[in-house]
Amino acid sequence: MNISDEKPRLVIDMDEVLADTLQKFLTLYNRDYGIAMDIRQAPGKELHENLPEHLNGQWKIYAHQKGFFKDIPPMPGAIETVKALQDRYNIYVVSAAIEFRNSLEDKLDWLAQHFPFIPWTNIAFTGDKIVAADIMIDDRIKNLAHFSGRKLLFSSPHNLLITAYERVNNWQEVAELLL
Repeated sequence: MNISDEKPRLVIDMDEVLADTLQKFLTLYNRDYGIAMDIRQAPGKELHENLPEHLNGQWKIYAHQKGFFKDIPPMPGAIETVKALQDRYNIYVVSAAIEFRNSLEDKLDWLAQHFPFIPWTNIAFTGDKIVAADIMIDDRIKNLAHFSGRKLLFSSPHNLLITAYERVNNWQEVAELLL
């Protein structure tokens, strides 16, 4: 798909790929409801599906709050690996941010803090990830399903039962595959 002689285009998702969104949710559930930080998450289920039923919609309330996305910790190794990948790839961050309108500013600030080497021209906030690139790293198969390039499924509890995609479990594995 690489249209010119420039470096291949690599699209990277934010939540649960660059940003440890699960850790943020767990921190809030622990603070507000005493949910254990090491709660067993059944493979193939979303975090909220592993919680008591009365908390089922709380994740949306958290995600809609201004500031929710601002202080999420980066995934281990993400910053260093993405920085190294820049030598070989044109890096684009594409995040489905439109659903949570307060996330737009938070996510832009978060990227400026943790990934200041990615220019604003290489950041796209969208609903559907209809993008043309050579490689996509994402934790959601709905984003990979219609993508025509190389698809790397970044492991998260909700996708652990999916076997139809090339999987990466962490940023070390991304580095081993792409550097």
